[in-house]
Parts: sequence; C-alpha cells; structure tokens
Amino acid sequence: MSLESLFQHIIFSEHQAEESRRLMREGQGLCCLSWGLGAGGKAGGSGQGSEGSGKDSRKVSYHRPQNRDSREMDVFKHLIFITVRSEINRCREKIKKAAEQLNKEKIQLESKVQQFSEKAFLLQLLKTHENALERQCNEITNQRNMLLQTFEATKRRVTEEEEKFIKEITDFNNEYELTKKRERLMKENVKIQISDLENQANILKMEMKSMEHDSDLLNELQRQKNELIQELSTLQRKLKGFEDKKHEAICTTKYLEAEKIKINEKPQNDAECLRFHVRNRSLITESMKRQMKPSFT
Repeated sequence: MSLESLFQHIIFSEHQAEESRRLMREGQGLCCLSWGLGAGGKAGGSGQGSEGSGKDSRKVSYHRPQNRDSREMDVFKHLIFITVRSEINRCREKIKKAAEQLNKEKIQLESKVQQFSEKAFLLQLLKTHENALERQCNEITNQRNMLLQTFEATKRRVTEEEEKFIKEITDFNNEYELTKKRERLMKENVKIQISDLENQANILKMEMKSMEHDSDLLNELQRQKNELIQELSTLQRKLKGFEDKKHEAICTTKYLEAEKIKINEKPQNDAECLRFHVRNRSLITESMKRQMKPSFT
C-alpha cells in the first residue's frame, strides 16, 4: 500500500467515525424525546385515575373519556411512541454496527500505522545504509584514482629507466664491439648444436638397426613361449586325467578294503569268502600296478 492510499484510508475512517458520532447524538436525542412522551402519558393517566378513584371507589381501572379527540390523541401518542422506539432501536443497531466498524477500522488503521512506521523505519535504515555506501564508494573511487595516478607515474618512470638502461647497454656494446662477438659466438653455438644433432641421428639409426635385430630374436622367443604354453596345457590335461584315475583307484581301494573287512569277519573256510578274498587280492594288485606304473606320452 502506498503512502497516498494510506492517507486516503485514514481520512475515510475519520469521516466514518464522525458519521457514527452524529448517529449516536441523534439516537440520544430520540431517546430523550421518547422518555419525555412516556413520562407525560403516565402523568396524564395518573391524574385521570385519581379523579376516577375519587368519584367511584368500586371501579378498578380508569376509563378514558370517549370523545374522539382524546382517542385520536392517544392513538397518535401510541404511534409516536412505537415509531420513536423503533427508531431508537434502529439507531442503536446502527450505533452498534458503526461502533464495531469503527473498532475494526481502528484496529486496521493501527496495524497499518504500525506497518507504515516499520516501513518508514526500514526506509530510514536503507537511506542511512545507502548514504554510508555512497560515502564508501566515493572513498574507494578517490583511492582508485590516487592509485591509478601513482601507477601511471611509476609506469612512466620505469619506462624511462628501461629506455635509459637499453641505451646505455647499446652504447657499451657498440663501443667494445660486443654485438659482433655475440653474433659470432651464436653462429659457433649453432654449428656445434647441428653437429650434436647429426651425431644423435646417427646413434638413433644404429639403435634402430639393433632393435630390428632384437625384434627378430623377440619373435623367436615369443614363438618358443607359445609352444611351451601349448605343451604346458597338454601336460596339465594329462595331469588332470592321472588325478582322475588316481581318485578312481583310491575309491576302488577303499571299496576293496571295506569288502576285505567284511570277508575277514566271515569264516575263512567259506567258499564264497575265499572267492571274494582272491578277487580282492587280484584287484588290489592291479590297482597298485596302475599306481606304480605312470605312462607319459
């Protein structure tokens, strides 16, 4: 919400409060009028009732005169009383609503005023911070300008010193002919470097030839290595076959030993026992021969 709209809202709230106060004053005036009329009617009724009680004490209530003017006056007073009472009630409702609205507007206005105060305080802080930043920026700019001036002056001085030094070196070289000697030395160094490079090239050529010869030897060794690997794989396969046969022989031996134990448990004169005993011996002998006689192809 902008500042202008906030001021307009404040003025509108003040107008509403003034209207509510005016309605309250009008309601109070109507209340006073209704109370005055009610008091007058009660006083007239009490006077007439006293006269009636003086004339006839046996009557309980006073009967008003039956003339037309008094009835119209009573009806008119009654209508006025009802109208005033309804108007009072209506005004009271308006006053109540206006008071509630005024309280709401007051609360909203207070909250908006508080928000406005906070925003104003923040704005003041921002302005203060902005001023401080501007001062700092100005100081940094001044320092930068001073440093740039110092840098330019130093750069000019260094350039002058460099030019002066180069001029002195050139004059000294020209005076003692150091430049020509330097060129001659450079040419000699170039020739020496060229000869060194040629020697290195010859050495590399010789190394390349020896490497070609070594490569033939390496190829032969690689071929022999492949053959040995093939033989090794063949031997490994044979070894695996021998291990399988060994395992089979061990299983057969265990089986025969178990059979031997069973046979030993039987009587020695049993024909079947003797037959199994002979068979086991022959099998054991064959298995031992196979274990003791490995064949390599």
